[in-house]
Amino acid sequence: MCTLCDKSFKTKQHLKIHQQRHTGEKPFQCTVCDKRFLQKGTLNAHKRLHSGEKPFQCTVCDKRFTRNTDLFVHKSRHSGGNLYSCSQCEKHFPHRHLLKVHMKSHTKKYKCNECGRICVNNSVLTEHKRIHSGEKPFECTFCSKRFSQAGSLVMHSRIHSSEKPYKCHVCDKAFRQSSHLSTHMRVHTGDKPYTCSLCNRSFHQSSHLQIHILTAHSNIRRHECPYCGKQFKIIGQLKCHIRIHTGAKPYSCRYCSDRFTSSIQLKSHLLELHNEGTWLTCEICEKKFSRNTNLNLHLRQHRGVKPYACSECPRRFYFLSALTTHQLVHSDVKHFCCGLCGKFYKWKRSVVIHFKTCSDNLGFNDICLI
Repeated sequence: MCTLCDKSFKTKQHLKIHQQRHTGEKPFQCTVCDKRFLQKGTLNAHKRLHSGEKPFQCTVCDKRFTRNTDLFVHKSRHSGGNLYSCSQCEKHFPHRHLLKVHMKSHTKKYKCNECGRICVNNSVLTEHKRIHSGEKPFECTFCSKRFSQAGSLVMHSRIHSSEKPYKCHVCDKAFRQSSHLSTHMRVHTGDKPYTCSLCNRSFHQSSHLQIHILTAHSNIRRHECPYCGKQFKIIGQLKCHIRIHTGAKPYSCRYCSDRFTSSIQLKSHLLELHNEGTWLTCEICEKKFSRNTNLNLHLRQHRGVKPYACSECPRRFYFLSALTTHQLVHSDVKHFCCGLCGKFYKWKRSVVIHFKTCSDNLGFNDICLI
């Protein structure tokens, strides 16, 4: 029996492993990234993240996994889902371990006195309490930034050391976190587990799905620019826009003095001028692109996909900008004005042609059109 929490175990070995949870001892260390683990089996499963090995294969769809538990959960989807039911609240789970963890929520043994949250064990409860207390006992030796969890400090330290221990075995791209590698692997496998319920479009990441819903299926613009009042659907767009007003260019090239307002611009610059990164190639015509967005827009033309439909007539378009220009046909609005005679036009190209004729007629032959 554990003297700290009175939990009983069948063997001394199980008791010893359990007591290490209280002491925080993690005797098994990864030789690649120095991450430590309580049990050797957990370390072995972790090592497969570095090697890319996936020894556990589904017999139904041939999908492979690094851990046997992940395979078991996956197989439950083929068999109809959740196999283990909670006797107290009728919740269902695909794995016995998940049910066991859930059952602890009914005991209320590890309950936060501040918010009532139920934690699975005492160590998780201790970490959770730091949210309320603001305690951050783990300090970075490089910049003195503090963290509430040791794992967060380890992740942060890799920014200073430039350490990227998780390497893709397909393209050799490296990452600071195992979760980033797992997400990246979907690029190679083609796995897109997050599907939009409105248009059935699928995504590699949950965050990409959320951004898609906000930008494609919603007209709500919650984020307003304090300088000009322009509104945006997502906060990232607003932050990037504000740099137009402030002139801030926080992303700098490590090879030259060029600076950029966004990380996407920097990545394109590194690829196009310094050959750092991977070109994206069209599988149909082998044209190369520096951005995935540009490749997807290009592929629409090969596939004949025209997602932007005019609400006034049957015409459809590959690009939103083309639809916006076309809609002027159905409108009497004229945005473009000649600076010499004040005449308005619907399209920019029309005012450019007119401006040249107008300047010739008025004797301003040396005016340069930009």
